[in-house]
Amino acid sequence: MRRALLAVIAVGTLLTGAACDSDAKSSDAAAAPATSATPSATPEPDYSANTQLVCGNLQKLYSAELKDFGAALGKMITYKEAKQAAEAKKAENAATAKLKAVATKIRTDTATAEDPEFMAAGQTSAAKVDASVTDRKYITKIKSMKDLNSTIEAQFTEWLSPVAGYCAPS
Repeated sequence: MRRALLAVIAVGTLLTGAACDSDAKSSDAAAAPATSATPSATPEPDYSANTQLVCGNLQKLYSAELKDFGAALGKMITYKEAKQAAEAKKAENAATAKLKAVATKIRTDTATAEDPEFMAAGQTSAAKVDASVTDRKYITKIKSMKDLNSTIEAQFTEWLSPVAGYCAPS
């Protein structure tokens, strides 16, 4: 009984397929408008693997460029507290040079993003960092380690928020 049922299903499937196939051959003109009237939805591109790779590269910011930036700010604070203005200014300039490297890394890493929105977010983030290299108002607020922690946390949020949504754990 099972074989008979499978045979009926197989024959029915073949006949249905043959009927559709013969209709398509006999009325190609009628079939063309029907297919063009139904727009085919193209699937969204999957950027996840590339985004993960770019985010992995951006994570290296924390262990290299931002660490160097923080160390330079630490030196600046030490010199400010010791009332060594010339050395403090040198350390500030070194810190902003490190910050410029951060902007370059963000720009370079996100330029390889396949997701155009992620790429644009990277450019926005890099531009914010670049603006802070030029406008050093946040640095003038830093006079102690306590000032550093509160000031720099807000700056990191401002600088990195455009790309943070793409690199947040899901």
